[in-house]
Amino acid sequence: MTDELKVPKFENESDEAKWWDSHTDDISNAFERAAAEGSLGRGTAKKKGTTPTTTIRLDKADIARARTQAERKGLKYQTYLKMLLRESLLREDERIAAVAKRA
Repeated sequence: MTDELKVPKFENESDEAKWWDSHTDDISNAFERAAAEGSLGRGTAKKKGTTPTTTIRLDKADIARARTQAERKGLKYQTYLKMLLRESLLREDERIAAVAKRA
């Protein structure tokens, strides 16, 4: 295998599944090499260990509402909740800055 794993374009899903299945060792080696070099791409594997895990308890109705809204946007509900939280925190920072500027 070369230093960089080249994923071909596939004619169909079956061909793609066969390719991935037949290259598991190559994929694993490439992943381990990238992790050792600190050059993992974007995504969960890259973020693991750098993003702290937080557990919060939410009302079932709020979770159901978040799931519905997230689905409409094509997002996973936890991703959607993180997005909403981030937006709310930024708005609050802006509000505080505006109040301080007036004072």
